[in-house]
Amino acid sequence: MIKKSLSLIFLLFFFCGFSQNSIYKELASDILESTRSLKIYIPENYEQDSLRNYPLTVVLDEEYLFDTYVGNAKLFAKKDQAPEQIIVGVSMNDTRNQDISFNRNTGRLSTSANNFYEFIKDEVIFYMESTYRTSPFITLVGQGYSANMVSHFLSENTAFINSFVCINPSFSDFISQELLGYNLQKFQKEDNTFYLYTNNSDIFSSKKQLKIDQVQKQLSDLNIKNFNAINDLIKTTNSTSAMSEAIPRALTNIFEIYSAISKEEYEKEIKDLAPEDAIYYLENKYLEIDFLFGTNLGIRERDIYTIENIIIEKENGDKLRDFGKMILKLFPSSPLGDYYIGRYYESGKMFKKALKYYRIGYGKMDPADPNADKFYENILRLGGL
Repeated sequence: MIKKSLSLIFLLFFFCGFSQNSIYKELASDILESTRSLKIYIPENYEQDSLRNYPLTVVLDEEYLFDTYVGNAKLFAKKDQAPEQIIVGVSMNDTRNQDISFNRNTGRLSTSANNFYEFIKDEVIFYMESTYRTSPFITLVGQGYSANMVSHFLSENTAFINSFVCINPSFSDFISQELLGYNLQKFQKEDNTFYLYTNNSDIFSSKKQLKIDQVQKQLSDLNIKNFNAINDLIKTTNSTSAMSEAIPRALTNIFEIYSAISKEEYEKEIKDLAPEDAIYYLENKYLEIDFLFGTNLGIRERDIYTIENIIIEKENGDKLRDFGKMILKLFPSSPLGDYYIGRYYESGKMFKKALKYYRIGYGKMDPADPNADKFYENILRLGGL
């Protein structure tokens, strides 16, 4: 009982914490000919760095999803498993039936739903991008019938949404035909990465489960390299719990490239690479993080150490200098780039050049750094030659 109470207190403080960063905006819409309420979450560090951009997430059904999504997004950012996001929730409380309605005989959006679609595309996203510092990566989130609305954004000729999150989706009976008409092969022509998350559950009606299964299989069969269809099965007792589980699971997949290299990523993508290819893989990973999410991480030291053995042990360590140069390009303040270049020259018995880079690297270090003494040992060792 005490543990449950402590958990509830933690959650209350957690949600109260990010509610202080929420902004309420009444957006006048020419398309809807009315005003719609937006709830906007701005990351805590937004004002501290005027150059940094943030991925944008648009959450439909703000009343149901916004707080849960923001809470998870904050947690993932603190754990360095996702970038900080700017998140806007669109209120649909009084207009939901009109916003997401479709013709039951064709699956096509009704006139009011099509207007809502255009409102999201041309007014909400435009307002957010013109008001805040957003990166090119846009996520659209919906649940139930609003998840069906999310799927309609796949029809755009120009792909401007990166990730489509359909939670507990209630698709129309014509979803399979609609997907075929969207020409999803267009995504592979884009120099970008795309995700579509759907979850299924045995608590749904058999008809709903069948439709979701069909969609998941149809998307998986496309086998488009840069279009990641994430098919999730959540075992739970109710739809609310399924929704709560789906959000962090979607975030895990959507922002997989942002996270440090996992054991699975290393085994699948890196382990068998030649040193030059491993260097390119790591460099490209961080360039893509910077481009997509507006986050210049430099490079995580743990990722450097992850591929270190490949560089040292394969090809007699001949790529150590290239490895060091790549690190210096992405993370110039790190001593590791100088260390690997120094090690390259030392292995080739070019001791004066090695000493030069060891000294440069040591000069970048804080004397209180526990690794500083070990770094200095390289200087002492070569200094006596």
